[in-house]
Amino acid sequence: MTTDDAIVRKLVSEIAESNEKFLSDEGNRRQLDNLRRIVPVLLDKGVDNLNLGMFDQATKTRLLEILGDEYYRKGSIPTAIKVYVLAGSRDRLKALGKHYDSVGQVTQAINCYRLASDEESLLALGHKCLENGHIKDAMSAFVLVNDVDALNKVGDDCISKERWEIAIEIFKASGNAPKLSAIGNRCIQTREYDLSLTALEAAGDHDNLSALGDTALVDGKFDMAKKAYQLAGNETMLQFLAENFGQRVS
Repeated sequence: MTTDDAIVRKLVSEIAESNEKFLSDEGNRRQLDNLRRIVPVLLDKGVDNLNLGMFDQATKTRLLEILGDEYYRKGSIPTAIKVYVLAGSRDRLKALGKHYDSVGQVTQAINCYRLASDEESLLALGHKCLENGHIKDAMSAFVLVNDVDALNKVGDDCISKERWEIAIEIFKASGNAPKLSAIGNRCIQTREYDLSLTALEAAGDHDNLSALGDTALVDGKFDMAKKAYQLAGNETMLQFLAENFGQRVS
């Protein structure tokens, strides 16, 4: 999870708690009923052009939630999501996530669950994607909840299907150096140099990076050999390469 994601989720959580306290007061509920009357004017002005600074935070966020409902009713879903985030409306974000999931728009569902800090739904959706063979979506969901075991399971599934590029990305996300080294070694044998380099670099496997350099050198892939030796910190072979094949290395 990025720092920006964490900040957004924390803000949504704090605003949602504030809203619960606000609605417990009867006078505040009556005030909101009155504010509903100005929603058409707010829609015409547009959420990006609104200044609600004259309201206290709880009133402002509840008014935004009402505005988000109107955007949703009118079919302006991306704008509704934006307003729900500003309003800290986790329940509505979760509901939107379930809607997107039900119509097969998994990326959008994941985004809504992420904004709502709904780890339970993210996990469930991740496992559903895995069962349906939607590996990239499963990976996205599991990364957001930092489920290392689930990520490794997805990575193993990719290995069994020889989907090496995705497997490398997954094991990079889960920090599984042994799996990355295994993929890197396999790709040395099949002469898939770029994939091997990516996997072994991510694993920090200097010994096998040197082995990759040796194989590339034997095959006449001098530039690849140089890259591998550099990443391995193998100064001896870099000197050997420069002095014996310098004219063939860019």
